[in-house]
Amino acid sequence: MINLNFNQTEESDLKILCLGAHCDDIEIGCGGTILKLIEEYSNITVYWVVLSSSEKTAQEAMLSSNTFLKEVSNKKVIIKNLEGGLLYFQGKELHEFFEELKQEFSPDIIFTHHRQDKHQDHRLISDYTWDTFRNHLILEYEIPKYDGDLGLPNLFVHLDEAVCRRKIKYVMDAFPTQNNKQWFTEETFRSILRIRGIESSSPSHYSEAFHCRKIVF
Repeated sequence: MINLNFNQTEESDLKILCLGAHCDDIEIGCGGTILKLIEEYSNITVYWVVLSSSEKTAQEAMLSSNTFLKEVSNKKVIIKNLEGGLLYFQGKELHEFFEELKQEFSPDIIFTHHRQDKHQDHRLISDYTWDTFRNHLILEYEIPKYDGDLGLPNLFVHLDEAVCRRKIKYVMDAFPTQNNKQWFTEETFRSILRIRGIESSSPSHYSEAFHCRKIVF
């Protein structure tokens, strides 16, 4: 197991861009990692971007982002109202938005969807991420769902029990519109954290996992 650490000091800053096609994607895919990074970096800037929403889910997403980022003073939350499931047909607006985002913010780490995700919206956002940000560290998170497309991630972030509990509670509390879905349960979220913890020999037994396609030492 190889451990990769940033050259971190008490004065280090970290700029993070989180991208999600839908209102709960960021939280499910990398919420624990975000909470851990917030704990470890005192100077942190987060851009939190959701591309599709309805009036109700946008309210949920804003509540959730404010909860996850409550300890972050430098943050920007963007929740767009593109139509989920049909992002492929809104390419012009997506292209213009990503180009504007690139000019506004140059992050150290980008969290986005997995390129091989079976959901068409997820794949599209991953493609736009790679097409737009050519010289950045991009980590692709995973979303459990019916399609069974979790794959074989190659980068793991160990999470302690307290962070896992916080992540799961924040997700479950923030998105009541998803409670009717059979997969949207505490058991689902804890199970995938435990499986990735086994795969990465996490001392705490839990991990979030990512696909890292390019990295420079």
